[in-house]
Amino acid sequence: MRFDLDHMNENRYLVIIPAFNEAENIGRIVNEVRNTAPGFDILVVNDCSEDNTREELLKCGCNCIDLSNNLGIGGAMQTGYKWADDHGYDVAVQIDGDGQHDPSYLEEMVKIIGGGTDMVIGSRYIDRRGYQSTAPRRAGIRYFSRLIGMLTGQTVTDPTSGMRAVGKELIRVFAGNYPADYPEPESTVLAIKKGYSVSEIPVEMRERHSGSSSIAGVMPLYYMIKVTIGILSA
Repeated sequence: MRFDLDHMNENRYLVIIPAFNEAENIGRIVNEVRNTAPGFDILVVNDCSEDNTREELLKCGCNCIDLSNNLGIGGAMQTGYKWADDHGYDVAVQIDGDGQHDPSYLEEMVKIIGGGTDMVIGSRYIDRRGYQSTAPRRAGIRYFSRLIGMLTGQTVTDPTSGMRAVGKELIRVFAGNYPADYPEPESTVLAIKKGYSVSEIPVEMRERHSGSSSIAGVMPLYYMIKVTIGILSA
């Protein structure tokens, strides 16, 4: 594991971008965050990519952690939360490395955290604008939304959204304990069950610019089973 410290500063807000084989996307995303939300630091967690992701990160010169083994989205995000906790950030925002998330919403999310909310999720299903995902995935999202509602009594319209912000207390919680595989629904339940406040804002998401999702082929079935067990365990 290697830490690049040259560009670290003392801002209180951190954008964590987990990336696996996102060479075609990552430079554009980093530059978009810089141009749209200049008050935020950026940390890319390179999850042992097999393409030129690392080379693209060197070109844009942002903070990067290179993982020596592929840990998956959960391990990559926990690494980012550990960084955020160690460096005293007040808010950590996750956006995916595939370009689906629009960083123009980051300031609004941080303002909500500053108002006392512990977790803010960007939901594509409040206003239903932009890319809505495929029909099978929408069905899975509705399933998880209902399951979480049954278990917690709270409605979360987009529990699989990887666009989310958490405050200082949840940064510390997630730095110490974060689900390993497909963590978004399970971590949402963990936060609610621990008494933290969770809210959503409407966002417009975009279709992946290039590359492919990690949930393909038979993976959606595995995903449904694995996440359901994780949520019930949480």
